[in-house]
Amino acid sequence: MRTSKSSIFIIASITFVVFILTFHRYIIDTFSEKNTPLEVKSSSIYNIKHTYNLPKILNEVSGISWLKNDTFACVQDEDGIIFIYNVKQNRITNEIKFAGSGDYEAIAINDNDAYVLRSDGLIYEIKNYESKSRKISIIETPFTEANNIESLTFDKQNKRLLIAPKDKDLGKRHIKSIYQIPMTTKIMDSIPIVKINLKADLLKDFQHKKIDKTLRPSDIAIHPYTQEVYILEGKNPKLLVLNKKGQLLKVLPLDQQTFAQPEGITFNNEGSLFISNEATNDWANILEVQLK
Repeated sequence: MRTSKSSIFIIASITFVVFILTFHRYIIDTFSEKNTPLEVKSSSIYNIKHTYNLPKILNEVSGISWLKNDTFACVQDEDGIIFIYNVKQNRITNEIKFAGSGDYEAIAINDNDAYVLRSDGLIYEIKNYESKSRKISIIETPFTEANNIESLTFDKQNKRLLIAPKDKDLGKRHIKSIYQIPMTTKIMDSIPIVKINLKADLLKDFQHKKIDKTLRPSDIAIHPYTQEVYILEGKNPKLLVLNKKGQLLKVLPLDQQTFAQPEGITFNNEGSLFISNEATNDWANILEVQLK
């Protein structure tokens, strides 16, 4: 049976339209991964110096740690993988598997060793994490899922990990604490090194009717020069700054449009501050933040 010229033209036209639509989808999927400008707000408190959008696999980014040369170690809260991500190249340069699926919430780096926190308080120690001969072990803490742990950092000056609960603390409800895990013992001290009084005047404007929800830390970091402790909250975005003695210096509210879901915080060696946001309506990102 012969095919008419009009039929051939219709088939060719449909094929061409399908090709154009497919190619258009390819362009969107490919180039939307790149660092396109995202509308972010500066404020009287901070400037946003740079915005780095993250690839889709890091939409649930839950923790970051600066490494070197625009490179960060990232974890997301579903897979037991450390993603090494270069923000200038806008690509993942390495994926390091250390465990199966789980709720992973923070990452800390000490030279060649990585520490990844699970929300139930379990910490994975990955010795020589970038090596094929890496060794993985577990550091247990008294915390459980009820504590909902999301904050972990490495204190180089004192050779210890610092950890803080997001929800239920081990002590009184109006106190939110920071605990230490010395590298000499790898056992968490039951006595906190910092106690934040949630009834403090500086937190008055943020007090929740349930006092223990006044502060729900999503991550923690230490400034490399001042040794000040920075505590990030994602639920009601804000940043707490404590001096090296653990005294609360200031509480900085963060704009919820810019910091839609801040979950990770880290400093580079020069003291530049970086905060990561999980994806909401846009892409997940890492923001370089300059405090005024």
